[in-house]
Amino acid sequence: MRLAGPLQSWGEHSAFSRNRDTASFPTRSGIIGMCAAAEGIARDDKQALASYQELQFVIRVDRPGKRLIDYHTVGGGQPKELTAAASAGGNKGAAVVTYRHYLADAVFVVAVTGPSPRIATIAEALRQPYWAPYLGRRACIPDEPFLLRSAVHDPVTELRQQVPLSADFARELSADQTLPVTFLWEQEAKAAQPNLDVFAFLHDQPVSFAPQGRRHAKRRVYRTVEQLPATLATGGRNGILHERLVDYALHTHAHEEVPA
Repeated sequence: MRLAGPLQSWGEHSAFSRNRDTASFPTRSGIIGMCAAAEGIARDDKQALASYQELQFVIRVDRPGKRLIDYHTVGGGQPKELTAAASAGGNKGAAVVTYRHYLADAVFVVAVTGPSPRIATIAEALRQPYWAPYLGRRACIPDEPFLLRSAVHDPVTELRQQVPLSADFARELSADQTLPVTFLWEQEAKAAQPNLDVFAFLHDQPVSFAPQGRRHAKRRVYRTVEQLPATLATGGRNGILHERLVDYALHTHAHEEVPA
């Protein structure tokens, strides 16, 4: 999946608080929630949520984006019964002020690994979602192409060698040059990547999405910086990148329709 758009916001610990934070990359909870919404899974369906625990995510950070803070108000200047509702019920009686944090112009590509039947089901749901996907908040609409590939033997190698790179670069690059690119890994992948360093501790492992009982467990996120071929980023200007992404996705879909 390519997670890109004007704004993204991946809240990690600030539900219903005055400051609505964002992590610096897509959270596990956010990615799972996006896929579950595409499948039409209800928030209180614990059995369906459990089916996502076997999935693993590796994130390639094409562009980290810039942080923005929106001073946001709801209600105020009205009779109490017409003002914003409180999370505990009733009405606040005054304007609700929040500071909402966003990542602007960020681009992440996520490799998802898991049992093939489960991956196929999720991919089909993302192509024809029950509820439309968004990048952390409903106002954050993803760019196209969104789902790049749905049947890949080795998704991580695909990130390293094939997926076009949405990187900013200030100089012309030759075909034999490389670019440093950050990869974010889950704890279970550490054995395969001994050079990982701990990048973050997040409370973003979903235990329950129930509206009145949201719970998340803590996990580690690891980081590597890898040198990728500059050819993946060639064409990042003048709209050529978008064409390469579309060609990449369309070629894959055509290939999948050919029987083995």
